Amino acid sequence: MKAKQAGRLAACLAGAIASGVVAAAYPDKPVRMVVPFPSGGGTDVVARTIALKLGEQWNQSVIVDNRPGAAAMIGTEILAHAVPDGYTLGFVSMTHTINVSLYRKLPYDPIADFAPIILAATAPNVLVVNPAVGAKTVAELVRIAKARPGRLNFPSSGNGGVSHLSAEMFRYAAGIDITHVPYRGAGPALTALLAGEMQLMMATTPVALPQIRAGRLIALAVTSRVRSPLAPELLTIAESGYPGFEADTWYGMLAPARVPAPLVTQLNGAVVKMLAQPDFKERLAREGAQPAGGTPAEFAAFIKLETDKWAKIVRMAKVRVE
Repeated sequence: MKAKQAGRLAACLAGAIASGVVAAAYPDKPVRMVVPFPSGGGTDVVARTIALKLGEQWNQSVIVDNRPGAAAMIGTEILAHAVPDGYTLGFVSMTHTINVSLYRKLPYDPIADFAPIILAATAPNVLVVNPAVGAKTVAELVRIAKARPGRLNFPSSGNGGVSHLSAEMFRYAAGIDITHVPYRGAGPALTALLAGEMQLMMATTPVALPQIRAGRLIALAVTSRVRSPLAPELLTIAESGYPGFEADTWYGMLAPARVPAPLVTQLNGAVVKMLAQPDFKERLAREGAQPAGGTPAEFAAFIKLETDKWAKIVRMAKVRVE
């Protein structure tokens, strides 16, 4: 019996030593970063910034591999099925926690098939209205909406997307009757709002700010828990009478499940280091985002909270995408 126990102990020690060696030598070849979105969007921009900085730290190439399609499921499935050796990583957004409620079946398990690395950055959306609405505060918008049930329309970049579900969250929090009109992308949705065809919208901060500063849109509040450094004068929706309201866009790094734990720790530390760099913060700020951080365990807990939050909104709004 003692011999068997000694054998098991030796095997465990050998595994631990091997994992430590892998972590110490990593990376000794290029690393692939799968981004399940097209190039040029917010997730892609943040991913490329991190890939560049990781490459500088490691003196090794980190190649961004855009695999868009099927509401980010194509690229995410590629990541789920990749070899768990740390040489294929993935960069996801809140879509990762929404899809599980929108679709009856996913080609992967959004929790079990991935190892969370870090919540890298967050970016608030901003509640904006066309000036013709006549609202300059959240309270005024709610009063107008309640006086005109069903007559205020809000566009989104697509059914079940971030702008749609953020507005649905606000609709239920405020107890108002407003009508969703999905468009094929944020650009057409914003154009309809500017033209007065739509009345209000949850827009991304970088897209909305130029229109706000030009006076073509009125900003009422941001959706984040705290005020945005890009527009610190804007109240949050929580400050505007709806405590607990939070609907940030976020960006995070995952690895395939079963990647060695030392590599998870090493990757987390590498990103934490870059999040503190001034030039990295400046680049994020230009995209309307700010660094987040935390441990892999904290990111795992965050993913669970986000999944539960959006599942509730999807159920209430009766949204289904097939």
